Amino acid sequence: MSEGKIINDPVFGFIKVPRGTLMDIVDHPLMQRLRQIKQVGLASIVYPGAQHTRFQHSLGAYFLMSEAVLSLTQKGIFIFDSEAEAVMAAILLHDIGHGPYSHVLEHTLIDGVSHEDISLMMMEKINKEMNGRLNLALSIFKNEYPKRFLHQLISSQLDMDRLDYLRRDSFFTGVTEGNIGSARIIKMLNVVDDQLVVEAKGIYSIENYLTSRRLMYWQVYLHKTTVATEKMLVNLLLRAKHLMQSGCDLFAPPPLKYFLTHHVDADYFNTHPEALEWYGQLDDTDIQSSIKEWAKSDDKVLSLLANNVVRRRPFKVEIHDTPIPPERIEEIESQLTSLTGVHPDEVKYLYQVSAISKDMYDVNDDHITILYKDGTMKDIVEASEILNVSLLSKKVRKYYLCYHRM
Repeated sequence: MSEGKIINDPVFGFIKVPRGTLMDIVDHPLMQRLRQIKQVGLASIVYPGAQHTRFQHSLGAYFLMSEAVLSLTQKGIFIFDSEAEAVMAAILLHDIGHGPYSHVLEHTLIDGVSHEDISLMMMEKINKEMNGRLNLALSIFKNEYPKRFLHQLISSQLDMDRLDYLRRDSFFTGVTEGNIGSARIIKMLNVVDDQLVVEAKGIYSIENYLTSRRLMYWQVYLHKTTVATEKMLVNLLLRAKHLMQSGCDLFAPPPLKYFLTHHVDADYFNTHPEALEWYGQLDDTDIQSSIKEWAKSDDKVLSLLANNVVRRRPFKVEIHDTPIPPERIEEIESQLTSLTGVHPDEVKYLYQVSAISKDMYDVNDDHITILYKDGTMKDIVEASEILNVSLLSKKVRKYYLCYHRM
């Protein structure tokens, strides 16, 4: 009888998944679906190496969780075997509700339902199939379990999810500034009064982690070409949805067709069980194959946008420090109309205006607390010599105007 799986991961080496609940989760079809969903969505437009998947990220976060549990128990923090398995199951499943291309589907094909909501629905579905074996994992995931620090390991400003994706995305994009010392941070974790804290020796690793996170956001996740391509894909899907709901029959695999032909919001999702079934079959390949077909469409807007995606012609981007003036938008609309011959009512699909903001550390969220040898504790804001509160919590806000290249 085999003892489980050993998976070779390019970032962390060998990851061991024992037989039983954890292996059953890894083998589950909803988990395997994550192999067909890229971790960083459209960032591969800029960084061709970024082909890694949500499945790899989930395994990496699981590995870091097993290291964190081991490190904390060695420090005398009592974690039952059942709690250890549950917190590892929860981190394995934390991203299970992600749709294709990161957040592109949210507010496009599905309204008012986040991937976190869907993750919870899928976890509850798998729990039912497993006859309640994930009850404890769900309780920790929802932060309903008395040991709050276990939930912080899954979701906080210093959770295993972030520690994996920063390290992994840095590795696959080649953006070395994002490479964080995840092993050292995990070794420095401790628990005081049911709260996760970091021992003072780890302060430089935390400073590096926060600055790396900021760099990765502006250099990878919010890179102007990534943002422009994402906006283009959103407009393409909105156009396809409009055409299909107006009676036009476009090519689309059944899972994608379902969301293009129905108006799916939170109420619809909760009252139509088949919506979750279809969602569970949807991955990057459905959208990729559709875009290739749509490039040949008779609809000018659809074919224009689809060809832009296929040929890597992202929208042009203007980044402003203040909101885009209405007269600039009118000017772009008029130029696009005369250049493409697209009807003025439909030119809205050829551009997008958005505001994006990000901070390094949210002082209103749960804190990263530094523990000193004498037992005193300070927030990272007070403890750091180089990072002060105004720098850490400064929200950088940028205004993007993305439009079809002229």
